[in-house]
Amino acid sequence: METEEAKAKFIESWGKLGTDWGINRTMAQIHALLLISPTPLSANNIMEELVISRGNVNQNVRMLIDWGLVHKELRCGDRKDYFYAEKDIWKVLRQVIKHRKKKELEPMMNVLDEIAAVNGDSPETHELKKVSSEILHFSRKTDKVLDNLVKSEKNWLAGTLFNLMR
Repeated sequence: METEEAKAKFIESWGKLGTDWGINRTMAQIHALLLISPTPLSANNIMEELVISRGNVNQNVRMLIDWGLVHKELRCGDRKDYFYAEKDIWKVLRQVIKHRKKKELEPMMNVLDEIAAVNGDSPETHELKKVSSEILHFSRKTDKVLDNLVKSEKNWLAGTLFNLMR
């Protein structure tokens, strides 16, 4: 397989993986392109490489910056912005976990906290409280595990995963 073919395959696969994680395909493909690029790229470079519009590039790069996965570089004498991806995959994983917790897990736990205060003495109320309480308990445990993962060092995770696989 030649480099260009491998590059296209990586970008396409990362895009598909992104959709599985709830990220739009273009955002994931831009991230993939920046991950494998040896130098920062301008919006024009990204547009040409992925054959997408400037608006699409700008919107998705902005979201990647918000996620902490991409950074902007300014160059003296050049009006263009250049973008590069965080290359440390451990940092990428931690940023994704932080963003997903904030976007998905925390709002769900807030709703479950509200449901815990439901009034009533019917069998439906008891079942609702029981099930939502169990989900909330599991969610809080998951939240703590994810917090510890985000705070942990790369070596700790690698060692722990290696021990689990034995």
